[in-house]
Amino acid sequence: MSFQDTLGQDAAKQMLQTALRSDSVNHAYIFSGPAGCGQMKTAMTFAQALFCTEQVDDACGQCLECRKVLHGNHPDLHLLAPDGSSIKIDQIRELQRVFSYRSESKNPKVYIIDHADTMTVQAANSLLKFLEEPPVPAVAILITENGQALLPTIQSRAQTVPFFPLKPALMLQQLVDEGFAPVLARCAVQLSSGLDGCRELMEQNWFAEIRNVMLQLGKEALGRGSSALVTAGQKVFKAGLSDHLDYLFSLFHLWFKDMLHVQYGKHESIVFIDQLEFLSTHASSRSTAQWVSYMDLAAECRKKLRYNVNGQLCLEQFLIGLEG
Repeated sequence: MSFQDTLGQDAAKQMLQTALRSDSVNHAYIFSGPAGCGQMKTAMTFAQALFCTEQVDDACGQCLECRKVLHGNHPDLHLLAPDGSSIKIDQIRELQRVFSYRSESKNPKVYIIDHADTMTVQAANSLLKFLEEPPVPAVAILITENGQALLPTIQSRAQTVPFFPLKPALMLQQLVDEGFAPVLARCAVQLSSGLDGCRELMEQNWFAEIRNVMLQLGKEALGRGSSALVTAGQKVFKAGLSDHLDYLFSLFHLWFKDMLHVQYGKHESIVFIDQLEFLSTHASSRSTAQWVSYMDLAAECRKKLRYNVNGQLCLEQFLIGLEG
Protein backbone atom coordinates (compact mmCIF):
# COMPACT_ATOMS: atom_id res chain seq x y z
CA MET A 1 0.00 0.00 0.00
CA SER A 2 1.44 3.35 -1.09
CA PHE A 3 0.16 6.81 -1.97
CA GLN A 4 0.99 5.90 -5.56
CA ASP A 5 -1.71 3.19 -5.40
CA THR A 6 -4.47 5.74 -4.81
CA LEU A 7 -6.00 6.94 -8.08
CA GLY A 8 -6.25 10.70 -8.50
CA GLN A 9 -6.59 12.85 -5.34
CA ASP A 10 -3.26 14.57 -6.02
CA ALA A 11 -4.10 17.52 -3.76
CA ALA A 12 -4.93 15.26 -0.80
CA LYS A 13 -1.81 13.16 -1.27
CA GLN A 14 0.42 16.23 -1.59
CA MET A 15 -1.04 17.74 1.59
CA LEU A 16 -0.45 14.58 3.62
CA GLN A 17 3.01 13.82 2.23
CA THR A 18 4.15 17.39 2.85
CA ALA A 19 3.03 17.05 6.47
CA LEU A 20 4.99 13.78 6.80
CA ARG A 21 8.14 15.24 5.22
CA SER A 22 8.10 18.38 7.35
CA ASP A 23 7.17 16.50 10.53
CA SER A 24 4.09 18.72 10.90
CA VAL A 25 1.33 16.11 11.04
CA ASN A 26 -1.88 17.51 12.46
CA HIS A 27 -3.64 15.85 15.40
CA ALA A 28 -6.90 15.53 13.44
CA TYR A 29 -7.99 15.36 9.80
CA ILE A 30 -11.37 15.32 8.04
CA PHE A 31 -11.30 13.38 4.76
CA SER A 32 -14.34 14.85 3.04
CA GLY A 33 -15.72 13.87 -0.36
CA PRO A 34 -18.02 11.52 -2.29
CA ALA A 35 -18.04 7.87 -1.23
CA GLY A 36 -15.68 5.57 -3.06
CA CYS A 37 -13.10 8.21 -3.98
CA GLY A 38 -10.32 6.52 -2.04
CA GLN A 39 -10.70 8.10 1.41
CA MET A 40 -10.31 4.86 3.37
CA LYS A 41 -7.43 3.64 1.23
CA THR A 42 -5.66 6.99 1.66
CA ALA A 43 -6.33 6.97 5.41
CA MET A 44 -4.80 3.49 5.74
CA THR A 45 -1.80 4.53 3.64
CA PHE A 46 -1.32 7.66 5.76
CA ALA A 47 -1.43 5.62 8.97
CA GLN A 48 1.01 3.13 7.51
CA ALA A 49 3.34 5.97 6.46
CA LEU A 50 3.21 7.39 10.00
CA PHE A 51 4.39 4.04 11.37
CA CYS A 52 6.82 3.11 8.54
CA THR A 53 10.46 2.79 9.61
CA GLU A 54 11.92 2.92 6.09
CA GLN A 55 10.31 5.92 4.36
CA VAL A 56 9.58 9.44 5.52
CA ASP A 57 6.61 10.44 3.36
CA ASP A 58 5.12 7.12 2.24
CA ALA A 59 4.70 3.50 3.27
CA CYS A 60 7.32 0.99 2.11
CA GLY A 61 4.96 -1.94 2.59
CA GLN A 62 7.84 -4.18 3.68
CA CYS A 63 8.95 -3.17 7.17
CA LEU A 64 7.45 -4.81 10.25
CA GLU A 65 5.26 -1.77 11.02
CA CYS A 66 3.84 -1.69 7.48
CA ARG A 67 3.16 -5.42 7.50
CA LYS A 68 1.25 -5.13 10.78
CA VAL A 69 -1.05 -2.56 9.18
CA LEU A 70 -1.50 -4.70 6.06
CA HIS A 71 -2.37 -7.72 8.20
CA GLY A 72 -4.85 -5.71 10.26
CA ASN A 73 -3.12 -6.24 13.61
CA HIS A 74 -1.20 -3.04 14.30
CA PRO A 75 -1.72 -2.25 18.00
CA ASP A 76 -1.61 1.51 17.43
CA LEU A 77 -4.21 1.65 14.65
CA HIS A 78 -7.93 1.55 15.47
CA LEU A 79 -10.86 1.61 13.05
CA LEU A 80 -14.34 2.74 14.03
CA ALA A 81 -17.48 2.28 11.90
CA PRO A 82 -21.19 2.81 12.61
CA ASP A 83 -22.84 0.32 14.93
CA GLY A 84 -26.07 -0.04 13.00
CA SER A 85 -27.01 3.32 11.54
CA SER A 86 -24.84 5.51 13.78
CA ILE A 87 -21.63 5.79 15.76
CA LYS A 88 -22.61 5.75 19.41
CA ILE A 89 -21.12 7.27 22.55
CA ASP A 90 -20.14 3.84 23.92
CA GLN A 91 -17.90 3.33 20.88
CA ILE A 92 -16.12 6.64 21.52
CA ARG A 93 -15.76 5.77 25.21
CA GLU A 94 -14.21 2.42 24.31
CA LEU A 95 -11.79 4.24 21.98
CA GLN A 96 -10.84 6.56 24.84
CA ARG A 97 -10.29 3.56 27.10
CA VAL A 98 -7.97 1.90 24.58
CA PHE A 99 -6.09 5.16 24.11
CA SER A 100 -5.49 5.53 27.83
CA TYR A 101 -2.64 3.01 27.40
CA ARG A 102 0.61 4.34 26.05
CA SER A 103 2.03 3.09 22.78
CA GLU A 104 4.93 0.66 23.09
CA SER A 105 6.71 2.46 20.25
CA LYS A 106 7.47 6.08 19.45
CA ASN A 107 4.49 6.13 17.08
CA PRO A 108 1.44 8.24 17.71
CA LYS A 109 -1.73 6.17 18.00
CA VAL A 110 -4.02 6.54 14.98
CA TYR A 111 -7.78 6.13 14.82
CA ILE A 112 -9.91 6.22 11.69
CA ILE A 113 -13.64 6.89 12.02
CA ASP A 114 -15.58 5.90 8.91
CA HIS A 115 -18.91 7.65 8.22
CA ALA A 116 -18.02 10.13 10.96
CA ASP A 117 -21.10 12.22 10.10
CA THR A 118 -23.28 9.43 11.58
CA MET A 119 -22.05 10.14 15.12
CA THR A 120 -24.84 10.82 17.59
CA VAL A 121 -24.71 14.23 19.28
CA GLN A 122 -23.47 12.56 22.48
CA ALA A 123 -20.76 10.66 20.59
CA ALA A 124 -19.65 13.80 18.75
CA ASN A 125 -19.42 15.79 21.99
CA SER A 126 -17.46 12.98 23.62
CA LEU A 127 -15.09 12.86 20.63
CA LEU A 128 -14.62 16.64 20.85
CA LYS A 129 -13.11 16.36 24.32
CA PHE A 130 -10.91 13.51 23.11
CA LEU A 131 -9.69 15.58 20.13
CA GLU A 132 -8.74 18.44 22.44
CA GLU A 133 -7.02 16.40 25.13
CA PRO A 134 -5.91 12.93 23.98
CA PRO A 135 -4.15 11.06 26.83
CA VAL A 136 -1.37 10.01 24.41
CA PRO A 137 -0.04 11.45 21.13
CA ALA A 138 -2.75 10.65 18.60
CA VAL A 139 -3.84 11.32 15.03
CA ALA A 140 -7.54 11.23 14.18
CA ILE A 141 -8.87 10.70 10.65
CA LEU A 142 -12.59 11.31 10.22
CA ILE A 143 -14.02 10.06 6.92
CA THR A 144 -17.25 11.64 5.70
CA GLU A 145 -19.08 12.43 2.49
CA ASN A 146 -19.90 15.85 3.90
CA GLY A 147 -17.49 17.55 6.28
CA GLN A 148 -20.07 20.27 6.91
CA ALA A 149 -22.29 17.69 8.60
CA LEU A 150 -19.83 17.41 11.49
CA LEU A 151 -20.09 19.68 14.54
CA PRO A 152 -18.56 23.10 13.77
CA THR A 153 -16.40 22.69 16.87
CA ILE A 154 -14.97 19.44 15.46
CA GLN A 155 -14.42 21.06 12.06
CA SER A 156 -12.50 23.92 13.68
CA ARG A 157 -10.15 21.51 15.46
CA ALA A 158 -9.30 19.39 12.42
CA GLN A 159 -7.68 19.97 9.05
CA THR A 160 -9.99 19.24 6.13
CA VAL A 161 -8.51 17.19 3.31
CA PRO A 162 -10.81 17.44 0.27
CA PHE A 163 -11.49 14.43 -1.96
CA PHE A 164 -13.06 14.82 -5.39
CA PRO A 165 -14.98 12.52 -7.74
CA LEU A 166 -12.54 10.55 -9.85
CA LYS A 167 -12.42 11.40 -13.54
CA PRO A 168 -14.40 8.85 -15.58
CA ALA A 169 -11.46 8.18 -17.95
CA LEU A 170 -9.22 7.34 -14.99
CA MET A 171 -11.78 4.95 -13.51
CA LEU A 172 -12.53 3.38 -16.89
CA GLN A 173 -8.89 2.46 -17.48
CA GLN A 174 -8.57 0.97 -14.01
CA LEU A 175 -11.78 -1.08 -14.34
CA VAL A 176 -10.84 -2.41 -17.80
CA ASP A 177 -7.40 -3.33 -16.40
CA GLU A 178 -9.23 -5.28 -13.68
CA GLY A 179 -11.09 -7.27 -16.33
CA PHE A 180 -14.53 -5.62 -16.28
CA ALA A 181 -16.44 -5.47 -19.58
CA PRO A 182 -15.59 -2.12 -21.26
CA VAL A 183 -19.16 -1.48 -22.48
CA LEU A 184 -20.52 -1.82 -18.93
CA ALA A 185 -17.61 0.09 -17.39
CA ARG A 186 -18.21 3.07 -19.71
CA CYS A 187 -21.73 3.36 -18.27
CA ALA A 188 -20.76 2.65 -14.66
CA VAL A 189 -18.13 5.40 -14.50
CA GLN A 190 -20.78 7.94 -15.50
CA LEU A 191 -23.14 6.77 -12.75
CA SER A 192 -20.75 6.55 -9.78
CA SER A 193 -18.19 8.93 -8.28
CA GLY A 194 -15.81 6.20 -7.14
CA LEU A 195 -14.31 2.87 -8.13
CA ASP A 196 -16.01 0.95 -5.32
CA GLY A 197 -19.41 2.12 -6.51
CA CYS A 198 -18.57 1.17 -10.11
CA ARG A 199 -17.46 -2.32 -9.12
CA GLU A 200 -20.55 -2.84 -7.00
CA LEU A 201 -22.79 -1.74 -9.86
CA MET A 202 -21.18 -4.01 -12.44
CA GLU A 203 -21.30 -7.01 -10.14
CA GLN A 204 -25.11 -6.78 -10.14
CA ASN A 205 -26.71 -9.02 -12.78
CA TRP A 206 -29.48 -6.49 -13.38
CA PHE A 207 -27.08 -3.74 -14.49
CA ALA A 208 -26.26 -5.34 -17.86
CA GLU A 209 -29.91 -6.29 -18.24
CA ILE A 210 -31.23 -2.79 -17.64
CA ARG A 211 -28.66 -1.39 -20.07
CA ASN A 212 -29.99 -3.77 -22.74
CA VAL A 213 -33.60 -2.80 -21.99
CA MET A 214 -32.70 0.90 -22.25
CA LEU A 215 -31.01 0.34 -25.62
CA GLN A 216 -34.04 -1.55 -26.91
CA LEU A 217 -36.47 1.14 -25.76
CA GLY A 218 -34.14 3.93 -26.83
CA LYS A 219 -34.00 2.57 -30.37
CA GLU A 220 -37.73 1.78 -30.56
CA ALA A 221 -38.57 5.29 -29.36
CA LEU A 222 -37.26 6.67 -32.65
CA GLY A 223 -39.68 4.75 -34.82
CA ARG A 224 -42.73 3.52 -32.94
CA GLY A 225 -45.94 5.04 -31.62
CA SER A 226 -46.40 5.73 -27.92
CA SER A 227 -48.83 2.83 -27.34
CA ALA A 228 -46.32 0.31 -28.74
CA LEU A 229 -43.61 1.90 -26.63
CA VAL A 230 -45.63 1.69 -23.42
CA THR A 231 -46.25 -2.00 -24.14
CA ALA A 232 -42.51 -2.46 -24.65
CA GLY A 233 -41.87 -0.52 -21.45
CA GLN A 234 -43.89 -3.05 -19.49
CA LYS A 235 -41.02 -5.48 -20.07
CA VAL A 236 -39.12 -3.59 -17.38
CA PHE A 237 -41.64 -4.68 -14.78
CA LYS A 238 -42.03 -8.20 -16.15
CA ALA A 239 -38.25 -8.61 -15.99
CA GLY A 240 -38.21 -7.59 -12.31
CA LEU A 241 -36.22 -4.42 -12.98
CA SER A 242 -38.69 -1.99 -11.43
CA ASP A 243 -36.42 -1.37 -8.42
CA HIS A 244 -33.77 0.11 -10.69
CA LEU A 245 -35.77 2.68 -12.66
CA ASP A 246 -33.51 5.49 -11.48
CA TYR A 247 -30.63 3.82 -13.32
CA LEU A 248 -32.83 3.29 -16.39
CA PHE A 249 -33.56 7.03 -16.57
CA SER A 250 -29.88 7.84 -15.95
CA LEU A 251 -28.90 5.58 -18.85
CA PHE A 252 -31.51 7.23 -21.08
CA HIS A 253 -29.97 10.59 -20.16
CA LEU A 254 -26.55 9.32 -21.30
CA TRP A 255 -28.08 7.86 -24.49
CA PHE A 256 -29.58 11.19 -25.54
CA LYS A 257 -26.38 12.97 -24.59
CA ASP A 258 -24.49 10.61 -26.92
CA MET A 259 -26.76 11.77 -29.75
CA LEU A 260 -25.55 15.30 -29.05
CA HIS A 261 -21.92 14.12 -28.93
CA VAL A 262 -22.39 12.68 -32.43
CA GLN A 263 -24.03 15.88 -33.68
CA TYR A 264 -21.08 17.91 -32.43
CA GLY A 265 -18.43 15.42 -33.56
CA LYS A 266 -17.30 14.62 -29.99
CA HIS A 267 -16.85 10.91 -30.58
CA GLU A 268 -14.30 10.59 -27.77
CA SER A 269 -17.07 11.44 -25.26
CA ILE A 270 -19.55 8.79 -26.41
CA VAL A 271 -20.58 6.37 -23.64
CA PHE A 272 -22.40 3.78 -25.77
CA ILE A 273 -19.44 3.38 -28.10
CA ASP A 274 -20.60 -0.12 -29.13
CA GLN A 275 -23.70 1.56 -30.60
CA LEU A 276 -21.75 4.10 -32.66
CA GLU A 277 -23.24 3.00 -35.99
CA PHE A 278 -26.82 3.39 -34.73
CA LEU A 279 -26.02 6.70 -33.03
CA SER A 280 -24.36 8.08 -36.16
CA THR A 281 -27.35 7.08 -38.29
CA HIS A 282 -30.02 8.54 -35.99
CA ALA A 283 -28.42 11.57 -34.29
CA SER A 284 -29.69 13.89 -37.03
CA SER A 285 -33.27 12.57 -36.75
CA ARG A 286 -33.94 15.09 -33.97
CA SER A 287 -32.79 18.66 -33.41
CA THR A 288 -30.32 19.55 -30.69
CA ALA A 289 -33.19 21.15 -28.75
CA GLN A 290 -35.23 17.94 -29.01
CA TRP A 291 -32.42 15.75 -27.62
CA VAL A 292 -31.91 18.24 -24.79
CA SER A 293 -35.65 18.13 -24.01
CA TYR A 294 -35.44 14.32 -23.82
CA MET A 295 -32.52 14.61 -21.39
CA ASP A 296 -34.58 17.01 -19.29
CA LEU A 297 -37.50 14.56 -19.36
CA ALA A 298 -35.27 11.73 -18.09
CA ALA A 299 -33.94 13.95 -15.28
CA GLU A 300 -37.48 15.00 -14.36
CA CYS A 301 -38.60 11.37 -14.14
CA ARG A 302 -35.70 10.52 -11.83
CA LYS A 303 -36.78 13.42 -9.65
CA LYS A 304 -40.37 12.13 -9.55
CA LEU A 305 -39.11 8.72 -8.41
CA ARG A 306 -37.36 10.38 -5.47
CA TYR A 307 -40.72 11.87 -4.51
CA ASN A 308 -42.26 8.39 -4.61
CA VAL A 309 -44.33 8.86 -7.75
CA ASN A 310 -45.48 5.45 -9.04
CA GLY A 311 -42.66 3.93 -11.09
CA GLN A 312 -44.80 2.42 -13.84
CA LEU A 313 -46.64 5.71 -14.27
CA CYS A 314 -43.30 7.57 -14.47
CA LEU A 315 -42.00 5.23 -17.16
CA GLU A 316 -45.20 5.38 -19.21
CA GLN A 317 -45.24 9.20 -19.11
CA PHE A 318 -41.59 9.22 -20.10
CA LEU A 319 -42.08 6.91 -23.10
CA ILE A 320 -45.15 8.87 -24.26
CA GLY A 321 -43.05 12.05 -23.95
CA LEU A 322 -40.55 10.61 -26.44
CA GLU A 323 -43.14 10.40 -29.20
CA GLY A 324 -42.61 12.65 -32.14
